[in-house]
Amino acid sequence: MLPTLAVKWSSQIAHGADCWALNERLAATVRAIAVAAPIIGALILALFAASYLISVLLGFPASLGLPTIVRYLGGAVALLGVAMAAWAVKARGAASMIVSTYVTFAKAIRWTPASEMAGRTEPLVISGPQKYTRNPLYFGVVVTVLGWALAGTSSFVFVATVILLLWFTLVMIPMEERELRALFGEEWVRYSEGTPMLIPFTKRKNHSEA
Repeated sequence: MLPTLAVKWSSQIAHGADCWALNERLAATVRAIAVAAPIIGALILALFAASYLISVLLGFPASLGLPTIVRYLGGAVALLGVAMAAWAVKARGAASMIVSTYVTFAKAIRWTPASEMAGRTEPLVISGPQKYTRNPLYFGVVVTVLGWALAGTSSFVFVATVILLLWFTLVMIPMEERELRALFGEEWVRYSEGTPMLIPFTKRKNHSEA
């Protein structure tokens, strides 16, 4: 009788611990999304406000007057970008992407070492769109905004495209990839050596060829 009760209590305790851990992860996810969502919205508004101000200060015309065929092409490009971004979100999960970005920024602000997991438990994802680019979401966003600029022949949206590209390649990607290298080590190195940073199907030079 006693051994049976001990096994039952142990099982209940283990189940309770699993539920507590799950609830903690869910709570952490909700907190991250609650903080990140308004910040992301504010950054988007700031991006387009700054792009409009820059285009006005530089004297760019509101419309570039691109031909109709180019505008149609821009619409197709925008749809391609949306498809890539949606594929990236589906492959990793929207909540996981928001939480990982939130954790990365929080670590940078607090000067926490990049190798500190800080609640990150997700594996290194190298399948799906990550087979073709290490940053499919960023690529999809840039292509979407570029397509929007072409479709609307809008100068300030072209400026936004350039700002986004610089922000992703000079700030976001280097910061996130330092963390990924610290977290996943040699697995990340092998993956990064064989996969383009941003633009799919671009030729990369192996270290052995240098």
